[in-house]
Amino acid sequence: MSAVMVTRKVRKWEKLPGKNTFCCDGRVMMARQKGVFYLTLFLIVGTCSLFFAFECPYLAVHLSPAIPFFAALLFLFVIAMLLRTSFSDPGVLPRALPEEATFIEMEIEAANGNVPAGQRPPPRIRNVQINNQIVKLKYCYTCKIFRPPRASHCSICDNCVDRFDHHCPWVGNCVGKRNYRYFYMFTLSLSLLTIYIFTFNIVHVVMRSVDGGFLNTLKETPGTVLEVLVCFFTLWSVVGLTGFHTYLISLNQTTNEDIKGSWSGKNRVQNPYSHKNFMKNCCEVLCGPTYPSVLDRRGVTRDDSPVSSASAAPSSFSNPVSQTTKTTAPLIPNEHTPDDAKPSIGAPEEKSAAAKEEFPLAKAVPPLASPETDAEASLPKDKAQ
Repeated sequence: MSAVMVTRKVRKWEKLPGKNTFCCDGRVMMARQKGVFYLTLFLIVGTCSLFFAFECPYLAVHLSPAIPFFAALLFLFVIAMLLRTSFSDPGVLPRALPEEATFIEMEIEAANGNVPAGQRPPPRIRNVQINNQIVKLKYCYTCKIFRPPRASHCSICDNCVDRFDHHCPWVGNCVGKRNYRYFYMFTLSLSLLTIYIFTFNIVHVVMRSVDGGFLNTLKETPGTVLEVLVCFFTLWSVVGLTGFHTYLISLNQTTNEDIKGSWSGKNRVQNPYSHKNFMKNCCEVLCGPTYPSVLDRRGVTRDDSPVSSASAAPSSFSNPVSQTTKTTAPLIPNEHTPDDAKPSIGAPEEKSAAAKEEFPLAKAVPPLASPETDAEASLPKDKAQ
């Protein structure tokens, strides 16, 4: 059975080779492993729901109605920053086209020359100068490109990410050039929200214990105990993470560079991206321009896919929904039959010959016996006599 090449228009996000998932026609981009992200969302929403249900009614009456108001603002801001970090493109770099990859390979072979058999080829690197300092650009064998400065290949998403910081399973996405500021605002606001809820949980327990006792207070508000436990164990990790990234921002450094020791190794190479000033580094990272995505996820491209000729041919049995409600011609046309429904007179002879071979004519059958036919048949015999 022969195959037919069918060209159809598809969105570019449908053809991206990385390990990402897309929703809303390519507008939402996440990693495939999203289980921890759902856990993060559940913990935030669940803890805040308990706080609004058990503590806020009492604190709004006995202390101040502004307490639930500011808690709601912090909660909405945390959710907005989380979704903005999780659903955005972190700065994924497109892979080289086959023609581009072939050209780069030819350039590398021409630069390195013929490598003798058994010897390891030299590393594929290029040197660029940034702020009077030499920075090496490494070649990615998966994406077939020389990565820009500070870019790295994420093994989980299988993409090269510009200004790669780290892959965060708690947000279900990579953290890079385009969503790092939202990630930092998420951790900072979550730290403030955790401290806010933990503090007013303690205040709520103390105020109620004065009137009814400590044990009675815990019995009346069972959600308070769960909130205190969640906030206590979350507080140290979230606040510590926020402090660590504040330190990195002050140096204009990424987590990937800090772990690898790129600017604090044996050679004591200075960070060419740092302005040697805390405020300037913070303004560049947090207040710099928003870079557009280079993927063009919602762009349109053509896809040539092979389709079997049987499935490509139109058939009324394979697609009954597409049938039209057109009146078919009767077996024997009459004066009430429309002209367009009548069979054409000048049918091709080839079709009629094929129909005769497929359905041979039946033998002539004599008419049934009747008095009239018997009389007509006897007349020639009498004349012959």
